[in-house]
Amino acid sequence: MNVAIHGIGLLASGLLGWEASREILSGVRPYQQGALPDPEAAILPPNERRRSSDCVRWALQVAQEAIEQAGLDPREVPTVFASSGGEMGVFDQLCRVLATEDRRVSPTLFHQSVHNTAAGYWGIATAGQQSSTALSCYDDSFAAGWLEAVAMVGAEQRPVLLVAYDMAVPAPLYEARPITEGFAVAFVLAPASDGSTVRVLMRLEQTIGGESVFLQDQALQRLRLENPAARSLPLLCAIAGAALQTVRLDLLDSQQLILTIESCRPSTRTN
Repeated sequence: MNVAIHGIGLLASGLLGWEASREILSGVRPYQQGALPDPEAAILPPNERRRSSDCVRWALQVAQEAIEQAGLDPREVPTVFASSGGEMGVFDQLCRVLATEDRRVSPTLFHQSVHNTAAGYWGIATAGQQSSTALSCYDDSFAAGWLEAVAMVGAEQRPVLLVAYDMAVPAPLYEARPITEGFAVAFVLAPASDGSTVRVLMRLEQTIGGESVFLQDQALQRLRLENPAARSLPLLCAIAGAALQTVRLDLLDSQQLILTIESCRPSTRTN
């Protein structure tokens, strides 16, 4: 299956947007962590922004960046939101409330606790009525989301927005799910054509398991291993122009997605 990438959004400590991060991802500059981003997620209406969680704002920030690069109307684009744990911070707050004698849960916390919260806020912000899928596949959530989005592009022959995100997990949940850094990424995928700037050929293979990719930048490699959404880093590095041209994404222990980058000139189309 062959798809084109028309837009990319990226947010992490030290990676503040796709264009600002390309030199790091291509190996021109080493990766260094910076201050924790506090995304504005300007696409959200003010009332919704005040109620939203960090997880929602990170996801919508990269989604907006990718859509704007692609020059598309967000109301017309189906979405796939992929997250290993979703609203882990909200889940922690709910557990703490339920552990008290009062046990009264805030309605705001309750409505934020579902796995498709970010997808719902995106629909509110854009007034979109296209199909939306929210999925989780533990450490392979990005690969599962990519497979779902590519399948949608192939089936419907139209652009699809993929958003993958996971936030740091607070203690004591951290003991069971040690995610230390937030990471969010978005891709606008579309049917490939002769004029596509970046094209990715994908196939699915059986594998005997084992670590599939090692990034040369050890700090980026640590980030890749510490956050499921950051499993996208090898693909981002390949698109940015690093040495990798074929990327392998582990999926369900026994399979791999093999992604071949046909062109590494990133799209910068705008309205």
